[in-house]
Amino acid sequence: MDISPIDADGHLIETVDQIAEFMDPAFRDYGPARGVRSYYPSDGWDRSVRWTLGRWNVDAKAFLEMMEEGGLRKAVLYPTQGLGIGWVRDPDFAVALCKAYNDFFFNRYHKVDRRLTGVALLPLQDVSEAVKELRRAFTELGAAGAMLPAVGLRKPLGHRDFWPIYEEAERLGCMVASHATVRGPHYFGADAFDSFIEVHTLSHAFAQMTQFTSLVFSGVPERFPKLRIGFMEAGCSWLPYWIDRMHEEWEKRAQVEAPQCRHDPAEYVRRGNLFVSVESGERSLAEVIRRFGDDCIVFASDFPHWDAEYPENLHALKRRDDISEASKSKLLHDNAVRLYGSKSMSGATD
Repeated sequence: MDISPIDADGHLIETVDQIAEFMDPAFRDYGPARGVRSYYPSDGWDRSVRWTLGRWNVDAKAFLEMMEEGGLRKAVLYPTQGLGIGWVRDPDFAVALCKAYNDFFFNRYHKVDRRLTGVALLPLQDVSEAVKELRRAFTELGAAGAMLPAVGLRKPLGHRDFWPIYEEAERLGCMVASHATVRGPHYFGADAFDSFIEVHTLSHAFAQMTQFTSLVFSGVPERFPKLRIGFMEAGCSWLPYWIDRMHEEWEKRAQVEAPQCRHDPAEYVRRGNLFVSVESGERSLAEVIRRFGDDCIVFASDFPHWDAEYPENLHALKRRDDISEASKSKLLHDNAVRLYGSKSMSGATD
């Protein structure tokens, strides 16, 4: 079967100087100290293991070369530093920073080659401004969707304060995706650890479980049935366990404590508007497909981050003999088109 793979979650490596070029002059020199400009809080972890893992000098040209290496037809890019947008406390600066990032991506990536599309950063610290920026990024800049920070915000993503964003996204036909980061280990129960290997093991999966719980039990998929929501970079193997746990709670307590969640949580997954990414080495992939079908999983390269295994992870997924060729086609292509929309993915099926 000839599959044209789509990368549903790659990354760019943005720098402060690159974003500053597009920043509102009133915030351009924002930072903790004169001469030490940093737009995001830093956690100090040695992600690259003394610069031996990952690539850190990737621009649009390098990403396009990477795509050619693995035969990718389209890539949806998420930020790297911007994964920490939830930790920015100053609402006015968050608004300026998100606008600058979105303008940077449009001018330095999307305009270079339309095979590179991306998700917008939104300042959830100011919901009305987030709605405006979602509309601008999607209609004017060609964003494929919007990223929601899985950690950092003072309220979970299912909170009603954020519902105007979901209402606008549904109206536009625009997806949103929760994406985690290691910053803030106390948010995902890892603040007792002193090594990155321990913290990173917990970070993405626990953060996504938290936000999945919030969004489903608060009734977001029920209230916005056409809204497409992604949960990125935690793999898919957590889903069966977590759905089982949520089912037990829902069965006993939902009528009183989660009345907006009117169906078993598994039902919302099977409807096809909730998506998770897959790691090629996940031994439970076939079981996830058996439980929930093959419409909810997308391939993500995670390139060029330190733990990315591209292009081998793409080749390994194609070689798997425990899932059908039809399922592989959905994981590598069809589901990404559904998640991000055929308009955003134009060119991926030519």
